[in-house]
Amino acid sequence: MQFLEALRIGLEGLWSHRLRSFLTALGIIFGVAAVVAMLSIGEGARQEALEQIQLMGIENILIYDIPLEDQEEGEGRSNQSSGLSMADVRAISKVHPVVLRVVPEHQFEDTVYFGPESIEATIVGTTPDYAPALNYTPSAGRFFSFREVLDLHRVCALGAEIARELFYYRDPVGERVRIGQDWYTVIGVMEHRANLADESSNEVRDTNRDVYVPVSSALSRFTSDRFASELSRVTVEVADATRVVEAANLLQMTMERRHNGVRDFQIVVPEALLRQRQATQRIFNIVMGAIAGISLLVGGIGIMNIMLASILERTREIGVRRAVGARQADILRQFLLEATVVSVMGGIIGVLLGIFLTRLIASYAGWLTIVSIPSVVLAFGVSAAVGIVFGFYPARRAAQLNPIESLRYE
Repeated sequence: MQFLEALRIGLEGLWSHRLRSFLTALGIIFGVAAVVAMLSIGEGARQEALEQIQLMGIENILIYDIPLEDQEEGEGRSNQSSGLSMADVRAISKVHPVVLRVVPEHQFEDTVYFGPESIEATIVGTTPDYAPALNYTPSAGRFFSFREVLDLHRVCALGAEIARELFYYRDPVGERVRIGQDWYTVIGVMEHRANLADESSNEVRDTNRDVYVPVSSALSRFTSDRFASELSRVTVEVADATRVVEAANLLQMTMERRHNGVRDFQIVVPEALLRQRQATQRIFNIVMGAIAGISLLVGGIGIMNIMLASILERTREIGVRRAVGARQADILRQFLLEATVVSVMGGIIGVLLGIFLTRLIASYAGWLTIVSIPSVVLAFGVSAAVGIVFGFYPARRAAQLNPIESLRYE
């Protein structure tokens, strides 16, 4: 019996029991769909983590202020620690030789006005080192200079989304906007970039809705709660990326000494954060892979069970074929092909279902998912292997049936 003839007979057998064949393939379908969806979610999470680390800078160390909550009236924090401040920035710059840049940030919410338009924005008071330290460059105009910081100039750079909502398609550079009660001249518009995760609050901050002003202007013109720190965050860029962890340990000791042991700050190392996320992702992949593997195992057992039942039903048919000249190898090939076809068709449907589920998850949950060719090939290859492995025993059993006893079987 030739290969094509065996394939034709196998397909006819499957087609004559279409519902049973489909139900047999369900385990493979769901298992393959789970594999594709799991790998796509995992790849998306990995890519998103890498993008976040790239935005924060692999050479950067982030120092976040931890604000005091529920302050009693009349109690100040200056007795022990005044919080994150410009004095910390100056001390870090002087003490640590491996530090390349120290970038302060004073963040607060305020309304930005241009003509009749107004919009709520995050105002970020910082220095010119902010742009190179965080790989964030203007798409139009420029960032402010150190001279403008020293002279308390009222200039600002707008985030891409703020510029679009306030000015639509007009060029904002050279225009004046009002922030609170003060007027600022727009000197630049920042490039559009992905949202940045704030590791201190586990929230995602849209930097496209930020307005950047000199930190001296922000601290002198915009008042805040008297118990609040001067700065919200300090970014420390290290000259040598291999010494980031060493520099973070030195910073920890320096900050603890300056703050008299008060834990009103948090140090985050993006490189260490990346390793932690990758470890978490590996655990997630293992768990999801195990669940998908169980689904495929159940599907394989289902194939074996149905094939054994099919052999029992077709015992007389096998005896007739053996009587007219079919060899054991022909019978083995026929039933092995049937099992393989079930698993391959289940694999194809499972891949399509997995891609659909991936798109559904991306649109509903807002997660980044990436369907890669290797994940599809892996899922499909596993489904085909399941059919061969779990179909071999029933096919071998069918091939070893005694022709005479098979002809007598009712």
